[in-house]
Amino acid sequence: MKIIRLVGLSLFFAGFITFILTLTFGQYRLTPALIGQTIKPEHRAVLQERTAFMHGRLYTSNFAFISDFKGAINAYNAEVRSRQEWDKVIYDDYTFEVTKAATQGIFQGNAWLWFWLSIGVATLGALMYILAGLQRLPGIKNNHLYRHPATDRGWIGISLGAFLIGFYIVLYFYPEYLTNWVLLVDPISQGINGGPASRWFLYGFLYTLVIWVMGIRMLINYRHNRYQQVRTLSVIFFQTAFAFLIPEILTLLNQPYQDLKNIWPLDYTFFFDYRINEKIQAGGFGIFMLVWGTALSLVAVPILTYFLGKRWYCSWVCGCGGLAETLGDPYRHLSDKRLVAWKIERWMVHSVLVFAIVMTLLVLYTYFSGQSTILGFLDSYSIRSAYGFWIGSIFAGVVGTGFYPLMGNRVWCRFGCPLAAYIGLVQRFKSRFRITTNGGQCISCGNCSAYCEMGIDVRWYAQRGQDVVRASCVGCGICSAVCPRGVLKLELGPEKTRVKSEELRRGRPAVKN
Repeated sequence: MKIIRLVGLSLFFAGFITFILTLTFGQYRLTPALIGQTIKPEHRAVLQERTAFMHGRLYTSNFAFISDFKGAINAYNAEVRSRQEWDKVIYDDYTFEVTKAATQGIFQGNAWLWFWLSIGVATLGALMYILAGLQRLPGIKNNHLYRHPATDRGWIGISLGAFLIGFYIVLYFYPEYLTNWVLLVDPISQGINGGPASRWFLYGFLYTLVIWVMGIRMLINYRHNRYQQVRTLSVIFFQTAFAFLIPEILTLLNQPYQDLKNIWPLDYTFFFDYRINEKIQAGGFGIFMLVWGTALSLVAVPILTYFLGKRWYCSWVCGCGGLAETLGDPYRHLSDKRLVAWKIERWMVHSVLVFAIVMTLLVLYTYFSGQSTILGFLDSYSIRSAYGFWIGSIFAGVVGTGFYPLMGNRVWCRFGCPLAAYIGLVQRFKSRFRITTNGGQCISCGNCSAYCEMGIDVRWYAQRGQDVVRASCVGCGICSAVCPRGVLKLELGPEKTRVKSEELRRGRPAVKN
């Protein structure tokens, strides 16, 4: 098994390094015909003239190509702005589409080859390394989790965090530098939706692939626990089918792109004007998607949370939770368990929820009234732009995933997800879900608290024989899975039998079944 792990690790790094190096491959040539294919009619003449010095020139570096193309547009915009000809300013960002279309060289006709040499080899190596874990006996052991450089803010973990942060920054704000990666998955995109890949198809594919690979790791590591097995298969299924394949198939059928399990306010653009118009124009199925999404938010969330707790979505369905539970599993112990972290968490996550609600109300006001400003200073377009940048991009993506190796795997879920805040309020005050404890069996080993990704000091409850009833608990069940004495159980029961956290703080006696 050691040889398999070593070979797997070697293959993973070989494929990963090849994957990184593919960004430097390729040649780029801009032509007048390409301008005509990728630029809007109103901007073609201007860009034909401004990029004339690039036409026919062969670039061997995407940095040089992108720099010249952006420089031409920026110079033109600077000129028209200096003359205050605001209607002539080019606000559209054509760089990604033009760079992708201008790519020549080794990727032409060889996308599959480079896909398997990079992503394919890395995936094979990761699976070999993971499958070698079957040699270990079932059950969770710390195995120096708090000392290993990959899992305790060491150089490996910091390097991974830096890579993830860099990837999200480039993906959101500089996608033109990822065109070679997009070309790698072009054949897959053509096979699923009949069209070329976009940066979001690349992201969705990589996201799903990572959940599959690390999900297999979860299945092996937690093979002693049936709940974890079923839960892991659930997040793999929903990510693959609902978040990746179905939206792409909808595009193939000329229907609006929609992740049917994504729920407002997590899907904060759901009620944006262009999304509503897109669904209405799509006819019957588009109206169904509009009604479906609204019903999920207003009806399904409170009902399902009442009967099943927050876990029905956050740990079984959600794509963010799916990545956190698979890719983020090695870092769950890094979540801050201090009281001050809990206080910050409550203020931050509920502030984002209020932000999302206010933004949505303003967006709907604009949609129905045609006016973008209310009270003379609240502009719906500015607010939606601010939310998209700070919450949708920076918080949910760059920080939410990039900080796994630094702050644990549920940074976004704890401190930023508005849907988690919404479901958490329902779970906290109107749900049958709780984690019951048997204090007489607790040996105070601390495994439950250490592995709680939401920063809950579960041991504090277990030592007192108190039920865990918290808005932040996502019902992942890991605390129960790592308990050596079976002290913790995820249960459903009448609301009146739950021990409220206020009662714990005030020292009232526990109400037991």
